[in-house]
Amino acid sequence: MDDRTQTEIEAAAFRGLVAHLRERTDVQNIDLMNLAGFCRNCLAKWYRAAAAERGVELSDPEAREIIYGMPFPEWKAQYQAEASAEQMQRFDETKPLHAKISGHL
Repeated sequence: MDDRTQTEIEAAAFRGLVAHLRERTDVQNIDLMNLAGFCRNCLAKWYRAAAAERGVELSDPEAREIIYGMPFPEWKAQYQAEASAEQMQRFDETKPLHAKISGHL
């Protein structure tokens, strides 16, 4: 496979993942973090870092809107539930497994 085709396939797979996450508003970010070690916010941070590496500056809100399909405060108000004590405990327990994101602590 040539590099261009690989890049096109990777881009299509990424768009598919983003579309799926936009549809699955019932899936909470805390659950994604606890199970997979990344969430929608991580994707936005990876997107922003990739853009910056190519000389394109995006703010956090701009990158999040690309991933969420709407401004994050709007998504949060419509779909985000309060995390339970159990979810937060699991979040803390799984921190060593959370995604490493360039330029983010």
